[in-house]
Amino acid sequence: QVQLVESGGGLVQTGGSLRLSCAASGSIFSINSMGWYRQAPGKQRELVAGITSGGTTNYADSVRGRFTISRDNAKNTVYLQMNSLKPEDTAVYYCNALLKKYSDSYVRSFWGQGTQVTVSS
Repeated sequence: QVQLVESGGGLVQTGGSLRLSCAASGSIFSINSMGWYRQAPGKQRELVAGITSGGTTNYADSVRGRFTISRDNAKNTVYLQMNSLKPEDTAVYYCNALLKKYSDSYVRSFWGQGTQVTVSS
């Protein structure tokens, strides 16, 4: 069994900051990439930021320069530091991991339960 548990969401004013965390646990052999997605009401889920096991990062244009993704491979944890938050950043943020379980011979995608981020104007 594999679990991704997110934390750190909440309510913040425009211009504020939040830090999201996502810890993966369970029967994990290796984790390839980890990332954060978000879904606002009435919109499709979109990639916010991703990071490979080697530390290569990518960001959505809308958050580049404001958000920073990082990863602690020893703890199987990924972080998203969000600065200069805007009302349009309001969404449910989901953690994703592409990983291989000990019992599998292939990489699979796993999702966290989501954490709400609300930015008030």
